[in-house]
Amino acid sequence: MSGEEATPVPGHGSVAVLIPCRNEAATVAAVVADFQRVLPDATVHVFDNASTDETAALARAAGACVHPVARPGKGNVVRKMFSDVEADRYVMVDGDATYDAAAAPQLLQRLDDGALDMVVGARTSDGGDDERHRTGHRSGTRLFGWLYRHLFAIEFTDVFSGYRVFTRRFVKSFPASTSGFDVETELIVHAAELQVEVAEVPTRYRPRPGEESKLNTVGDGFHILRSALRLYRDTRPVRFFGGLAAAITVLVLVLAEPIFVTYLDTGLVPRFPTAIGLAALEVIAVVLLAVGLVGDSLVRLRREQRRMVFLAVPRDRRAG
Repeated sequence: MSGEEATPVPGHGSVAVLIPCRNEAATVAAVVADFQRVLPDATVHVFDNASTDETAALARAAGACVHPVARPGKGNVVRKMFSDVEADRYVMVDGDATYDAAAAPQLLQRLDDGALDMVVGARTSDGGDDERHRTGHRSGTRLFGWLYRHLFAIEFTDVFSGYRVFTRRFVKSFPASTSGFDVETELIVHAAELQVEVAEVPTRYRPRPGEESKLNTVGDGFHILRSALRLYRDTRPVRFFGGLAAAITVLVLVLAEPIFVTYLDTGLVPRFPTAIGLAALEVIAVVLLAVGLVGDSLVRLRREQRRMVFLAVPRDRRAG
């Protein structure tokens, strides 16, 4: 990365490079230097999430603006980054030196040329990562990518990439309701909810230099699944609660069949407590469907409010 040449920042207006970090002393100085080299007119900000090593000192010595973030979790860091930094365009990248700084001008150019609001750097291996990039992580990324594409009707191939560029209006309208690393998927869902123009650009991805990944395949997988279900519940309540209601109704019909057949044959209702329980389950199904319908009305209102906030923020400060 040391051989990268400075590239003029495409377009006009200020650019902020946002680097969330926690215990990245081994790499943060190199990441700051690389982005200063390829985006010489940009301001580099490092947001230190309560690191216990020298991350903050090394980032400051490298020339970055360092901001402390006490509350743990990448979602909390992103919330503070987006609220505290003022710029016209934003580059967000992890501080672990896994992403290629040289791709930043290309991502910004794609943002400007297409009048887009978010461009994701889709990770591609350089061919030497297979032994160190665990199979479980790759399989999980593909599985959850498929899940998010089908749940939220999005076209991204890499929903977990930590390398993205945004317009000002996208950043300032993002609610950031999660606190953890699944904030990347919330950014994707936010774009889908606003129906803004987005794109992906393939970018080279490397393993963390000199150490194992911080990710836990099983634990993180359950966390991501829970987050996906929460986002689906909050953004698609009719489908979520209607699906639960339909599942309960099918279960009731299957369990009630013997009771119903006996009643037709004899005129008697056997296992009367079971029949009452099944009736109660069906009442629950109706309530769930009603919750979904009411929730859908609230989601539509919230979506319109979020859209109005998005439109109220100029694409860059020169237009304000």
